Amino acid sequence: MAVTRDLRWNLGALGADYALFLVGLSFASQATILPAFAAHLGAPNVVIGAIPAVMTAGWLLPSLFLAGHTETLARKLPFVLRWTVWERAPFVGLALAAFFLAGPAPAATLVVLLALLLALAGAGGALMPAWMDIVGRAIPVTLRGRFFALANLAASACGFAGSFLTAWVLATVPAPAGYGVCFGLAALCMALSYTALAVVREPAAAAPAAAAMPLSAYLVRARGLLARDRNFRAFLVARAFAVVAMMGGGFYTVAALGAFTPPPGRVGVFTGLLLLGQMAGNAALGWLADRAGHRLVIIAGLAATTAANVVALAAASLRVYEIAFVLAGVQLAAIGISNLNVLLEFAPAAEERPTYIGLGTTSIAPVALGAPLAAGLLVDAAGFVSLGAPLAAGLLVAAAGFPAMFAAAALAGAVGLALLLWTVRDPRRV
Repeated sequence: MAVTRDLRWNLGALGADYALFLVGLSFASQATILPAFAAHLGAPNVVIGAIPAVMTAGWLLPSLFLAGHTETLARKLPFVLRWTVWERAPFVGLALAAFFLAGPAPAATLVVLLALLLALAGAGGALMPAWMDIVGRAIPVTLRGRFFALANLAASACGFAGSFLTAWVLATVPAPAGYGVCFGLAALCMALSYTALAVVREPAAAAPAAAAMPLSAYLVRARGLLARDRNFRAFLVARAFAVVAMMGGGFYTVAALGAFTPPPGRVGVFTGLLLLGQMAGNAALGWLADRAGHRLVIIAGLAATTAANVVALAAASLRVYEIAFVLAGVQLAAIGISNLNVLLEFAPAAEERPTYIGLGTTSIAPVALGAPLAAGLLVDAAGFVSLGAPLAAGLLVAAAGFPAMFAAAALAGAVGLALLLWTVRDPRRV
């Protein structure tokens, strides 16, 4: 009975923590709000590409280097609560920068923006093995897909409603203050998320905590584990191509602004469509993950992002182009449900979960960092004007460079799909 009560409690507490965190991110979306803010500041495309690169690399790179320490902790929750402040407080800094720094010093604001994004994402990446270990012990494997799907669905629904508020704010509050309001709303959601996390009832570990070892020895052990697990290596290669396929996502908004010149409030609509796609994806893919495995969900998500790049490449009108945001939302749903959950299932033993989380995230970080930057350079090669040039002129010139980048992303997605279908076995069935 106590186990049942704790399960229900933790489903609610962890679900609220995760959902509120995602709602906060929707008010500072790296696919819509942050690129638009950077474009307002006069950023070149390589800097806009650095936004998803910095955030993705920050969430991925540190995990393996903290996974060994995580395995030595008898309880992970106090460790997470102590350090997660550093992935939430930067939103306050973003709001202050938008209100007080962006007007007089746009170039300095771009530096502050990237630094704060690196801080919040780096803290999140360092804590990823510990948080996922808590989830792995608190929630049974046959409920994890639906847990993440329902939490994502609730977050997407709230974020979708919030997108109308975002659209109204950006349409009525002159930039950059409008972006400051959005970042302030993100900070509020992060504070509420922390409150929910603090009341989680962490289950006891099934095995004693691992003995501490030097980082060099731990990395040698992790490398040996990776060398032995052929199926896991094949999955990581396929995932690398999936990351390259996603490099177009950070440019959908900027490309639309340049090609179709919509009013500023339309950025909020883009966010709403992105969240609508997430809602649809979560409604379908969580059930699919628990019944058929996470590999199939990842395949569906990669197919969606490949199709989104094709739409962005070929769309002749804004209404058709907006389908790309819906498809990108489906991919985000698949990532939220399965990208970390599948790593828990690749781990052959519960005590090795932090290591598999670390390997599955850190090993992909170089690609996650390089792909968006390469995308920005590819677009800039078309002759994007320098920092400080008029925004409208810069967007129009940049529009010529987007097709090559979207085509490269679509090709990477097709390769990733082939690898997932033909070289990777579902770990739940191995």
